[in-house]
Amino acid sequence: MADRSIAVVGAGIVGASMAYHLAGCGRPVTLIEAGLPGSGATSASFAWIGRSVASVVPSASLRHLALDEYRRLESELSRLSIRWSGSLSWDGFEENPGPRTEDVGALEPYLIDPLATAVHHPEDAAVDPVAATEALVDAARNRGAKVQTGTLATALEHQAGTVSGVRTTAGVVPAETVVLAAGTGTVALCSGMGLDLPVEPSPAVLVRLRAAPGLVRTIAATPSLEVRQLDDGTVLAPTAYGGEMDRAALLATARRVRDRFVASYAGASGTEILSAEIGWRPMPSDGEPIIGRPTDVQGLYITVMHSAVTLAAAAGRLAASEILTGLPVPELAGCRPDRFGSANDTGISAVHP
Repeated sequence: MADRSIAVVGAGIVGASMAYHLAGCGRPVTLIEAGLPGSGATSASFAWIGRSVASVVPSASLRHLALDEYRRLESELSRLSIRWSGSLSWDGFEENPGPRTEDVGALEPYLIDPLATAVHHPEDAAVDPVAATEALVDAARNRGAKVQTGTLATALEHQAGTVSGVRTTAGVVPAETVVLAAGTGTVALCSGMGLDLPVEPSPAVLVRLRAAPGLVRTIAATPSLEVRQLDDGTVLAPTAYGGEMDRAALLATARRVRDRFVASYAGASGTEILSAEIGWRPMPSDGEPIIGRPTDVQGLYITVMHSAVTLAAAAGRLAASEILTGLPVPELAGCRPDRFGSANDTGISAVHP
């Protein structure tokens, strides 16, 4: 296409980061979102930003950049508010423990009877994922991107293995490159053109509590409870999905989380439940991000990953660089779609009409 336009499908935090990093670089960018920015899995994210200590996973180079890239974004976007609180975690939670501390009482003074030592990552942080997404979308718009909310992407426009745009409830959006950042919705869009994307929804529950401010000082992850607290006293506590099918079941889960919190923190006796919701996180079959162009498909770029909030700043910048320059970025080498196979293998396969 003459205008070399780019369409980004999905305005969760990854899509918003893609749009921000793509916009203002001389190519028209359109961000398409079925609801409001940050209204999908992003809204139910615990939003813990940490640097992975594992060095053997394919995405290690990408994950290593996570914290530095958020510091960069914070310097670029005045609205981006990041809580650099550090994190504490105990045996039974972290698979790859890092440096340990005995200053648990000083770091979490209201925590009742913690183990004497904990893994301490003072550089870890957390962010309001919806506010961060909105800040990225607004910044992308200020850079010239067009934002279409309330617009459902229904299919990819394609012919003979080349994607040329997106069909939406508001009409066709033509594009030389379509970036899919639609979380679990990316699977259906790929399937419509014969791409089998090995991604499943991985549900988790996020409980919000109202407690006295200042009880939780860090991001605290014990074997039985994972929490962080906002300045207004709101406590965020993720917990495993137990098959909840209705509001009553979610409320019962929230009560259990509240009771664990009350038993864990001094001064938490008056804690109340604010909400509980299920986040349907996109989980690639091997747990690693899928970022890049599928084999044998032109005009399509996929960005789907777990730990989306953690990776959004780094993945957005690096993937945008690949799209704009056409040059591969080494930090994304372990995240390619073609690791699952090509047309004649299992995993991602391309079947062209």
